Amino acid sequence: MKLVVATRKSALALAQTRQMMRALCSRHPGLELEELHVVTQGDRIQDRPLSEIGGKGLFVTEIEQALLDGRADLAVHSMKDLPAALATGLVVGCTPEREDPRDVVVTRDGRPFAGLGARSRIGTSSLRRAVQLRAWRPELEVVPMRGNVDTRLRKCSSGEVDAVILARAGLARLGLLERATETLEPEQMLPAIGQGALAIERRADDERVAALLAQLEHRETAVAVAAERGVLVAVQGSCKLPVAAYALLEGDALWLRALLCDEDGGRMRRRELRTAFPESAAQAHALGLEVGQSLA
Repeated sequence: MKLVVATRKSALALAQTRQMMRALCSRHPGLELEELHVVTQGDRIQDRPLSEIGGKGLFVTEIEQALLDGRADLAVHSMKDLPAALATGLVVGCTPEREDPRDVVVTRDGRPFAGLGARSRIGTSSLRRAVQLRAWRPELEVVPMRGNVDTRLRKCSSGEVDAVILARAGLARLGLLERATETLEPEQMLPAIGQGALAIERRADDERVAALLAQLEHRETAVAVAAERGVLVAVQGSCKLPVAAYALLEGDALWLRALLCDEDGGRMRRRELRTAFPESAAQAHALGLEVGQSLA
């Protein structure tokens, strides 16, 4: 059997897609997978902040179209790139086990983050990171910075900024985790919704692909991410809205933390919920909706 897998063509997108492909092939010997590289709007426009060029579908829409028109059978996304609603006719076929969802700081000279002085320049393309950083370290200067992981690391090394904030999962998948100066705890920098997780998307009526993907599903990750995405749906989140949520299994309980600001970074609101770990992703999603509605 041969299937076509749609993906962006950045180094990180290819690394995580190929990780998934190896996992799928190990469970289904004889399966043949072919990559389809897709350029998205978010890839094409690199000279403006994400908040200025559109909503959550910037890195997804063209890939979803490849699924809908039959050029691809499944697609691999970073879960945090998925909009609140998928294109009609498509579903997330499985959610593999999540990487560490926390953010990391990479400083230019290796000094600890606490050692960065006033007016030090911190590069990030994320409103979520920017508003939390300004609340935590208002003496620092936040510098908008687009580009892939390698580009942002290079800009930091060259002195364009004194530090960058990146997803730990991305550095890990690229084999660059040694570049991280320190890892930020959720109390310092609440992660993006779905950060560290992958979403494997498929056509809703393709039972053949559904059966193949079932073995990659990781229940704990799927439930946690469903709670986080419930927050996203409730607040109608997009790249223009600073929103964060992180859910994890703590003992036998679900601990969900969420944050929302106005578009200008004002009125930061935080909520958290501890409850029995949900039996299903649908129950977790409903809990996330409740938390998100209390923020909105």
